[in-house]
Amino acid sequence: MKDQTTENPEVGTGRRQRVDARRNVESVLRAAMVVFARSGVDAPVREIADEAGVGIGTLYRHFPKRSDLIAAAFRAEVDACADAAWSLAAQHDSGDALSKWVCRYVEFIIAKMGLATALHSGDPAYDDLHEYFETHLCPALQMLLDAAVETGEAQSGLAPKDLLFAIARLCACNGDDPSRSRRMIGLLLDGVRCQAPRPR
Repeated sequence: MKDQTTENPEVGTGRRQRVDARRNVESVLRAAMVVFARSGVDAPVREIADEAGVGIGTLYRHFPKRSDLIAAAFRAEVDACADAAWSLAAQHDSGDALSKWVCRYVEFIIAKMGLATALHSGDPAYDDLHEYFETHLCPALQMLLDAAVETGEAQSGLAPKDLLFAIARLCACNGDDPSRSRRMIGLLLDGVRCQAPRPR
């Protein structure tokens, strides 16, 4: 059977265009989070396009409104953070996977601070983002906590929603000093972990 793309070059061209479009979207979303964290959500669209290495027309073609871009960037970061939980669980023991994922989540929260003004603006485009956040990140963290509890590396009975909220609040309280946020969250993690019994 002949390859359809050999008989019809337009099929292959269409596929390449879809791949290029997807790559452009991913580049724009990554760039948007970088620029929003650096310059705020009101940063010029040109700055985002330059950071992504695409033309401004490409950016507007995928995201006609700024709110479209902000919401999509937020969802993409949530997805990446949730996916990281499963990757880390496959690569590390349960205690290390939990600690490394919390570090990844902290980076997400710090980046998300650049979106805070927009996310709390009352724009309907952001109405479902809080639910999106919880339905994706709570199961990811629950999986890591369950594994750590099973191996004796975390206390039982911890609610993932509470831990996510506590970490976010610590980041918010030290928004102008990310290094201090990380130190305080390290102390929080010390409380989450089970302490080895002391010899008598």
